[in-house]
Amino acid sequence: MIRNGHGTADSSKNLGPGTKRTVRVWCDGCYDMVHYGHSNQLRQARAMGDYLVVGVHNDEEIAKHKGPPVFTQEERYKMVQAIKWVDEIVAGAPYVTALETLDKYNCDFCVHGNDITLTVDGRDTYEEVKKAGRYRECKRTQGVSTTDLVGRMLLMTKAHHSSRELPSEYQEYTDSFGKCPRSHSPWTGVSQFLQTSQKIIQFASGKEPEPGDTIIYVAGAFDLFHIGHVSFLEKVYQLAERPYIIAGLHFDQEVNHYKGKNYPIMNVHERTLSVLACRYVAEVVIGAPYAVTANLLDHFKVDLVCHGKTEVVPDKDGSDPYKEPKRRGIFRQINSGNDLTTDLIVQRIIKNRLEYEARNQKKEARELAVLEAIKKREVMPEGAAMQVEGPCEA
Repeated sequence: MIRNGHGTADSSKNLGPGTKRTVRVWCDGCYDMVHYGHSNQLRQARAMGDYLVVGVHNDEEIAKHKGPPVFTQEERYKMVQAIKWVDEIVAGAPYVTALETLDKYNCDFCVHGNDITLTVDGRDTYEEVKKAGRYRECKRTQGVSTTDLVGRMLLMTKAHHSSRELPSEYQEYTDSFGKCPRSHSPWTGVSQFLQTSQKIIQFASGKEPEPGDTIIYVAGAFDLFHIGHVSFLEKVYQLAERPYIIAGLHFDQEVNHYKGKNYPIMNVHERTLSVLACRYVAEVVIGAPYAVTANLLDHFKVDLVCHGKTEVVPDKDGSDPYKEPKRRGIFRQINSGNDLTTDLIVQRIIKNRLEYEARNQKKEARELAVLEAIKKREVMPEGAAMQVEGPCEA
């Protein structure tokens, strides 16, 4: 369900005797370049209640407080709606979260990660709900941020998805990208993502195919999981009454072989969580073979194999990777109606490089000013006046 931020909230439900009251949780944000960090925050928020309402800021609000978003607001609305823990989204939600907003959408409390979100003038966007005791905190996912992903695309290095042999140029760039030269913010920094079995379990549905399900197999890189991927998977999902979609993700080396340049931007572990968070996907094959073989089809009892309109690069021996499903008559090409590709996203970033760098520099400068104020408050004698040094400028 998608509602406009200026609409009217549902009236409160009349609960009969013995009926459990529904706990409604509010989350909001820009959700630009939706990644597994966003999904993990929403997963944690949903676990705190029964119904998750997600407010997504519009382009104007984001541009005012943070700088230009990478994706359009319509793209971001659809991306958030595709995350399986989201029950409802509010389009054009206010950037500053007020008690009025929580009441309007019948939400008991608001959830955000343990980082900080500031307005253009350096004010905590959750100040009001925190003071009212209607704020909950969840853990921020280490190892990923929009800043990091933008930095990877701007640098375009082949080693960004490897913990080994990081070039000094990349290390220097990621250490300084979007940073205030005096110090580093713990919320805007770049760190290496470490996959764990527990994280995969948290993201996986745990559901197995049942008799009567149509098992559909799709394969690809699913790099920078975006609205083009979502549109494709949504169309595939609509092909059957009871679809069970298995997504095969190729290893980084395989993706680099057929896509070239510096792809993939995200490593296979990051891509796995991004795809698992999508409500249309039931299961992910990590490190799926490039060619859809007879063994793979038989093992998963695949009824249908789908591919989008993007070019299919021949396998290393020159053969068609979809030769076997075509021979069996179970291959179908799907037109998602969306032409967005990872290449086009990278082009958007490069085109507006200076704007994105300035955006992240200003963001971190505000964060550092708040950190400095907090530190001074902790060591300052009671009753003493406090001066806060202004943020460094880009």
